[in-house]
This record gives sequence, structure tokens and C-alpha cells, in this order.
Amino acid sequence: MNSIKSVPARVLNRRGGHSLEAEREQFDKSQAVSISKAINTQEAPVKEKHARRIILGTHHEKGAFTFWSYAIGLPLPSSAILSWKFCHVLHKVLRDGHPNVLQDCQRYRSNIRETGDLWGHLHDRYGQLVSIYTRLLLTKISFHTKHPEFPPALEVSDEVLEKTAGTDVNNIFQLTVELFDYLDCELKLSESVFRQLNTSMAVSQMSAVQCRLAPLIQVIQDCSHLYHYAVKLMFKLHSCLPADTLQGHRDRFHEQFRSLKNFFKKASDMLYFKRLIQIPRLPESPPNFLRASALAEHVKPVVVIPEEAPEDEEPENLIEISTASTTEPQVTSDIFEQTFGPPNGIRDDRDAQIESLKKEVDMLRAEMEKIKLEAQRYITQLKAQVNSLEGEVEEQRKQKQKALVDNEQLRDELERLQRAKQDSDRSQRLCAEAEKKANATEIRYTKLKEKHSELINTHAELLRKNADTAKQLTVTQQSQEEVARVKEQLAFQVEQVKREAEMKLEDQSVQMEQLRQELDARRDELDQAQRSLSHAKQAGAELSAQVEALHAEKEVLRRSVSEKECELLSTRGLIEEKELQRSQEVDKATKEIRELQGRLLEKSNQEQSLQQKLLDEQFGILQETVREAEDILRDAVAKLDDPLHVRCTCSPDYLLSRAQAALESTDALENGHAQYVASMAADAAGLVGALALFAHLMADTIVNGSATSHLAPTDHADRLMETCRDCGQRSLDYLGELKDKQKLGHAKLGDVRQALRGVLQLAQELRPKSLDIKQEELGDMVEKEMASTSEAIEDAVRRIEEMMSQARNESSGVKLEVNERILNSCTDLMKAIRLLVMTSTNLQKEIVESGRGAATTQEFYAKNSRWTEGLISASKAVGWGATQLVESADRVVLHTGKYEELIVCSHEIAASTAQLVAASKVKAEKSSRNLARLQECSRNVNEMAANVVASTKSGQEQIEEKDTMDFSGMSLIKLKKEEMETQVKVLELEKRLEGERVRLGELRKQHYGLAGAYEAAEEGEAKPAPAPRRGILKKPPLAQKPSLGEPERDAGP
Repeated sequence: MNSIKSVPARVLNRRGGHSLEAEREQFDKSQAVSISKAINTQEAPVKEKHARRIILGTHHEKGAFTFWSYAIGLPLPSSAILSWKFCHVLHKVLRDGHPNVLQDCQRYRSNIRETGDLWGHLHDRYGQLVSIYTRLLLTKISFHTKHPEFPPALEVSDEVLEKTAGTDVNNIFQLTVELFDYLDCELKLSESVFRQLNTSMAVSQMSAVQCRLAPLIQVIQDCSHLYHYAVKLMFKLHSCLPADTLQGHRDRFHEQFRSLKNFFKKASDMLYFKRLIQIPRLPESPPNFLRASALAEHVKPVVVIPEEAPEDEEPENLIEISTASTTEPQVTSDIFEQTFGPPNGIRDDRDAQIESLKKEVDMLRAEMEKIKLEAQRYITQLKAQVNSLEGEVEEQRKQKQKALVDNEQLRDELERLQRAKQDSDRSQRLCAEAEKKANATEIRYTKLKEKHSELINTHAELLRKNADTAKQLTVTQQSQEEVARVKEQLAFQVEQVKREAEMKLEDQSVQMEQLRQELDARRDELDQAQRSLSHAKQAGAELSAQVEALHAEKEVLRRSVSEKECELLSTRGLIEEKELQRSQEVDKATKEIRELQGRLLEKSNQEQSLQQKLLDEQFGILQETVREAEDILRDAVAKLDDPLHVRCTCSPDYLLSRAQAALESTDALENGHAQYVASMAADAAGLVGALALFAHLMADTIVNGSATSHLAPTDHADRLMETCRDCGQRSLDYLGELKDKQKLGHAKLGDVRQALRGVLQLAQELRPKSLDIKQEELGDMVEKEMASTSEAIEDAVRRIEEMMSQARNESSGVKLEVNERILNSCTDLMKAIRLLVMTSTNLQKEIVESGRGAATTQEFYAKNSRWTEGLISASKAVGWGATQLVESADRVVLHTGKYEELIVCSHEIAASTAQLVAASKVKAEKSSRNLARLQECSRNVNEMAANVVASTKSGQEQIEEKDTMDFSGMSLIKLKKEEMETQVKVLELEKRLEGERVRLGELRKQHYGLAGAYEAAEEGEAKPAPAPRRGILKKPPLAQKPSLGEPERDAGP
């Protein structure tokens, strides 16, 4: 590399500029070639090397500008295969391309959507797949644009997932819904591809099949990551929200789990995927989100892409080390000629330098290849190490998750115990406070009672002293005035005490009245004392000596009265204080009562608000249920115009059962609605459950009505479709009334019932007509048909023996050998059929004897009319088949018929006997010996029918002469002409074959549709049908399955 310095700078500059332009031109050219080779109209998978070059181109230019500049010019509306391969390449570019590819694709969303809408309106097999694929791509672009943390390859760690989800429950809920929608689009594409492959019975090694299967590799890679993220987020949601709230999420996840498991199983069984991708295995059952420890059992599904074999073509480098000598020899030569002049035939140093540079480039290229191989080997080893480390990390994460779950459970238990302890402490404190208040109140009452007793004693003592004083004043006249004054003062004080006692202590009024009476008595005594005072005047002289003593005693009494007044004042203050305390306590009690009343009012308001909230939540639940029911019904009505639903069929009997169930569900819905309207506070569970059942049954009726119309006559089909559409619209109108609170009480189901009765009437009209006989005649009809069948078989055996003798007389050689072999096989087949009919008759008698009980045979047949009609139909088919087989054998022996007629008759005989066996097995017991013999006879009949077919084919090969193909004498032009004429004949025969197959399908469809009409037109006995013309055999009138009254399996989605 050091030799590059010796090249002149001018040459390097000129070569460098031209090299960049040439490199860009070469890049654009290689991208155009790769895009044209990857996206074409050939029905074959996209080659990996072309897609890889396109992806490397996005990394080279750090975007998808070049890819889209060529892609928008492709004629996508002209070819569905071209659009399909374009979607496949775009999916790979989004997954493995440069991160800026997502922004470039965001600008071309409208082009992708227009392509999908165009092919979605056309009834093309690839077109329907393109429509679904474009929806997946648009969903993928929208999701990764909204959540840039997720790369388009969907490979993120669990830590990034946790960080993206965050702690907000609403964000986790929304992200889970978006992941579910994303996974639904992926699964819908896989289901559509497999549905088309199952329809065409394709083989995965065919290029046309691989063209459809190739994009599923990217779908498998996406689904494995989406499933893992959905499981993680579901566990996180269940740790934050109650289980009932997430019931819809669990149901949706379980449905996706079953679809994904079925998809992985089908893909694993195909050879095409086994060499391209290692598909993980999902567990047998979905994770149990209700058990948090189940997260530790979850194993992340890992998709492994095996190392690819080296391509035949040399891979292109992102950085051009040297320009290709095959593309630019002339340009290089011109540059050197312009710079140094034309060569003179002498090699100079510059040529040697160029040669050395070329050798170095070759050496570097070889070294680069070695480095690439070594790097690839290292990458493989590192991937293995990464996978093992991821397994260990996953195991550690499981242990961590389990520990977190256990820790969370212990924390919840601790919090519950703490709350219980706090409630207990609070209750104990309240009890202690109540006891303290009661004790304090009792103490205050005791003190008041004691003070009241003291007051009464003091008052009595004063009264006694007053009486003593009055008695002493009677002995002296001089102390009369003072005694009177003291008496008045005492009376005033007693009156004042009495008034205060009456005002403050109403409960002592009776005692005060007694004191007043005693005072009056004392007044009377005082009057007596005054009267005796006049008598005491005479003794005044005697008492004059005692006056001074009385004066002294009066002073003592005055001092004692003043002391008593002070005591009375203190007692009054004490009483006032007690009254104040009492009033304070009354105020406090009144305040507490008001607080309790306020709390009670607050509790009442809170209860009313909770009741209103409960009503609002119930109404919200009802509205969510109504919206869900509307979505179900709209989806069912949309199925009426869905082109993918055209292949779905249903029997009128099954439609009758579904419509009857829907009609019965309206009664439960009406009862739930009446209960909810009668009392808005009642639980809305009855109405919600009835709504869910009604929506599902009504949607089932509409979908099955559409499926039934696909097999009905045009008039009935149109009427049935319109009736189903009207039924859906009436139901949506009723649900719309339930959403409005004003119209909720007036919603009626009359129109819905009328529409359902219309569906029932049309289904009844489309039912196949039964035999036009009375039920009591069914028993005789069965015996008559079985006898007629036995006679037809005996007659067939007799005619075959006659044909055998006639063929021996009229034929010889190879023809005699072929005729004998065919007739012998037919004779063996007839004998086997006869034995089967006899065994079936014995089994039928055993069934009647074991099942009729006390009833007669005719009553048993009438009770099981459907089964009886199946027996009659099967016996008719057997008798008709035997007659047709004999006539076909007769024509083959006489060389007036075709061998194919005999083969078809053999197949028809086997089918008719199988129908008879199935009709007999319906009511037979599994342990019945006759049933075992009947099954053995059925296998014998199938072997004899196969012998007839084999002998017919071998005889046909022996008798028919084959032309020798000798083209040695033809010229080249004549051979070419013969080849073209043969090709024309082949195309004509193929076209005719396709037309005959379509005609056969229509005939079978019309036969099964009009079997009831043919059956009604039949007479009581089964008569052999005339020989068909042109070798086309007509089926028996009632060649249906024995379970005539049971519905077909609905193929609707």
C-alpha cells in the first residue's frame, strides 16, 4: 500500500473523482438489477442474494431512497404476483435494512395503501394476499414509528421493554393492545396463505407454492418476538389490575396462542421451512396469568436461521476497493492517454506501479475473503455463546421474577397485618376514651350531688338557729326590733336562696316548698312569741339584769350571722361555678352531637355518591357491552359482502337451530331489560349476560344465513341475504336505543323478533322435503325397500350368470378371458352386496327390538323418521347401483358400452353400500355382533368393488390397441407441425376437461340442493332407472348421507 504514494497527485485526484462517480453509477446500476431480479412477475420465491444486495444498499446509502426511486416505477397494479413480491422485499428491507429505512417508508404509506386497496377489491388469489400483506406492513410502520424503542426487527431486551412500558397502567394497557393488533395482522397473513395452499392441495417443493410461503419466514421471526413481549406485558398488567378487568385480554391472547401454535406446527411439518429456519415450539397450554409465579415457567421462543450456503455469484462489497476491469478499461485508458500521452510500447515505472497495485488489490481481496470467513465463523460462535448466555439470563430473570413475586406476597401479608393491628389499637383507644369520659361524667355528677347535700344541710342549720334566736327574743322586749330586723334579713336571705335554688336546681322545688311551710310555721310561732311578749313585760324588771348578757350574745349572734352570710356567698359562688361547668358540658355535648350529625350527613352523602357511582359504572359496563355487541353484529353483517366468505356453506337445518336459539335469547334479553329498567339500582349483570348471548347468537344466525344462501336458489338466496341484513340492522337499532338513557326504557325487541321469524321461515322453505308418505307407513316402507333391494340384487346376479353363458357362446380368446374376469368380479361384488343387505336387515331388526320397548315397529319407525328416511334412501341407492352395474356390464360385454361406465358404477356401488352401513350404524350398539359382521361385509364390498375396477382396467388395456409412435420418416417441418397440432389438441382437451369438471360440480351441487324435491316425486317403491345416455350416470334420487336432518359443518370463519 505504500507504493500508492509514488503515483502523481494529479493522477490520483483525477482518478478519485471519476471513481466516486463510477462507484455511484455502479451502485445505482447494481441496485436496479437486484430490484428487477427480486421483484418480477415470475411465480417463484425471491432469491436471497438479490434481497441481500438491496438490504446492503440501504446500509450503503443509509436509507431507502434508491430502493423507493425504483420501486414506485414498478407496474404493481398490473400483476398481483409482482405486488406480492414487492411486499415481501419491503418486509425484508424494513426488518434488516438501515434504521433510516423506516422514515423513508413512512413517506410512501399512501402508495402501499393504494396497492392494497386496489387488489383488495379484485377477486384474485394473490390479490387477497397482497391486500392483507399491505395492512401488515402499514401496521408495522405505524407501530415502530410510534414506538422507536422497538427496532423493525423487534429484537429488544426485557429491560428496554420494561422501560418502554413504564409504570403507568394506561400505557401498559395501550401497548398490550397495539402488540395484539400487530400479532393479529401477522397471523391473518399466515392463515390466508395456508388456507389457499390447503384449497389447492399444494406441495411445498413447488416454486409456485414457495412463492407464497417465502414471506412467512419473516412472519415467524416477528411472531416469536411479539408473543414473548405480549406474555411479559400480560403478567405485568395482571400485577396491576384485577383479573376480571383483563378477561377480554386473556380471551384474545388465548385465541392468538392457538392460532400461533397451529401456524408453527404447520410450518414445522413443511420441508421448505426445515432447511431455511428453525421454528421454536410453544408450550401445550397458554401461560396462566392468574398465577404470578407462572412467569418463571415462561420460556422465550428463539428463532434460529441456519447459515446459508455460499452463492454461485460473487458477493458485492459495500465499499468498492477497485473498479472492475471489465466495466472501465476504456475509461482508465483514456485517462492515462490524456495525462501521459499514447503508449509507445515501452513499459515505464508507472505501469509497474499499476501492476503492483493490482496485485496488492488482489491480495487484499483474498485476505478480505479470509477475514470474512473467519469473521463469519466467529459470528457463529458468538451467536452460540449469546444464545447460551441468553438462556442463563432468562433463567436468572425467572428466579428474580419468582423472588419478586414472593417478596410482593410477603409485603402484602405484612401490610394486611399492620392494618389489622392499627384497627385494633384504634378500637382500644376509642374504648378507653369512652370509659374515661363516662368516669369523669360520673365523678362530676357525684360532686354536684355532694354540694347540693351540703347546701341543704347549711340551709336547715340556719333555719334551726333562726328558730332558737326567735325563742330567745321572746324573753325580752328590748331585743324585739333587733330580732325582727334579723328575722327580716334571714327571711330575705332565705327567700333569695330559695329563688336561686328554684332557678338553678329545679329538681329541689319540692324540698323548697317544704322549707316554706316550715317558715310559715316559724312565723306563727313568732306571733305567739309576740303575744307572749306582752305578758313578759311584767317580767321585764326581772330580766333587765339579763339584757346586758343578751346584748353580748346578740353581738355573738351578729358575728355568726355575718359569718354565715359569707359562707352563703361562697356557697352561691360555688353553685354558679357548678352551673357554669354544667352549661359548658351541655355546650360541649351539643357540639359533639352536631359533629356526629355532620358526620352522619357526610356518610349519607358519601353513600349516595357511591350509589350514583355504582349506577354510572353499571351503565358504563352496559354501554361497553352494547358497543362490543355492535362490533360483533357489524362484523357479522360485513361477512355478507365479504368475498372470502363465498366458499362457506351451511345447511338450512343448522340455520334453523341457530335462528331458533337467537329467537329464544330475545326472551332472556327482554327479561333482563325489564328488570334493569324497573329498578335502576338493580344489578345489570342479567342484562349484560343476555346482551352478550344475544349478540353472539344473532351474529351466528347472520353468518350461517349468508352461508346457507350460497347453496340456495337465486330468489331464496337474495331474500335470505336481505332478511339477514335487515335482522342485523334491526338489532343494531335496538342496541343504539340501549346506548341512550332517554330511550333506554322504551327499547323494544318486536322488530328483531319479526326479522328472526323471517329467517326461520326462509330456512324452513329451504329444508329438503321429506318422503311424501305418512309416518305410520314408514315401517312398511322400510321393509318394502329392503325387500326390493334384495330382489334387485338377486335379479342382477341372475342376469350376470346369463351374460356369462352368452359370452362363452359368442366370444373366444382374449375377449372371452376379459369378459369372464369382469363378470366373475361383478358376480363376487353382487354376492358381497347381498350378504351386506342381509346383515343390515338383521341389524335393523335388532335395533328395532332393542329400542321400541312397549311400542310397535311402526311407531318406532315413525318416532325416528329421519333415521328411517336415511335407511330408505340408502336401500334405494343400493338397488339402483346394482341395476346400473348389470346394465353397464352387459353393454361392455356386447361392446356397446364403455369401460369407464363400469368403473363409475363400481364406485357408486361402494358409496351406496357405505351409506347403507352408516345409516344402520347410527342407532346400533357398539358391542353388537351384527354391527361387527356388517362392518366386515362393508370392507368385503369395498374389496370386491376394487376388484371390479382392477379387472375392468386390465381388460381395457388388453383389448384396446395402442398406435405405435414412429416418427422416423417425418421431416423437421412436419414434426414441428405435428407438435403444434398435438399441442392444440392438448389445450382443447384440457379446456374441455376443465369445463366438464365445472359441469360435474354444478350437477352435484344441484343434486344435493334438489334431493328433497326428487325424493318427493318418487313413488312408494324404488324402481330401477333407465340406462343413461352418452355414458353419464345419473345419481339415485336420495343419494345423501344418512344424517339427513343434521346440519353440515359450518365452514364460516
